[in-house]
Amino acid sequence: MRHILGPLAKLYFRPWAKGVENVPAEGPAILASNHLAVIDSFVMPLTFNRRVRFIGKSDYFTGRGLKGKAVAGFMRSMGVIPVDRTGGKAEGALAAAKAVLDEGGLFGIYPEGTRSPDGRLYRAKTGAARLAIVTGAPVIPVVMIDTDKAQRIGQRIPKPLSIGVIFGEPLDFSRYAGMENDRYILRAVADEITLATARLSDQEYVDMYAATAKANLAAEGKAAAEEKPAELPH
Repeated sequence: MRHILGPLAKLYFRPWAKGVENVPAEGPAILASNHLAVIDSFVMPLTFNRRVRFIGKSDYFTGRGLKGKAVAGFMRSMGVIPVDRTGGKAEGALAAAKAVLDEGGLFGIYPEGTRSPDGRLYRAKTGAARLAIVTGAPVIPVVMIDTDKAQRIGQRIPKPLSIGVIFGEPLDFSRYAGMENDRYILRAVADEITLATARLSDQEYVDMYAATAKANLAAEGKAAAEEKPAELPH
């Protein structure tokens, strides 16, 4: 399915890329990207010849009926690894990512943890940092451009818009080997990855987790709805 959908997606999105030479031709690497839309994971791999593996909710693989099987088949063809992330535990995701890198593969991750609610770049969580320290794999900062314009939040079918991908120079964190449980080291590495991403992008940086920003927006929307005066009957 990937060999069929790939060429069609290239025609649809007309992706362009800079810095592709920074993605190693072989061997493990972590592609740490900003996250603007669901299609980020599908467009990024269109710009080079290696397969990229991503983590995905196990729900994508358990749907019933024809639609459920189609979704599961599509996710597998795109290299998505099903992981049960209920309860907020990250051990399963880390183990799955480590397995990909130990086999010499490419693993894609979004350090922000979730899509940006407004197109800005948010504070990174430490998952990518921990993965880099545990495996010793280089980190390639990646910037997706205009995927949020092609597919806005809540939009299922993206528009046929030319999308860009920029790959930065590899970051080496092997000097921190064995220090993956030091929260200060994890924070420093996560911030260095974010800084490298910010230098490639024109996004405004916000020193807050994207999940927190989403929660704040939801709370503001709920408060506004509660304060709206009731309409008088006609």
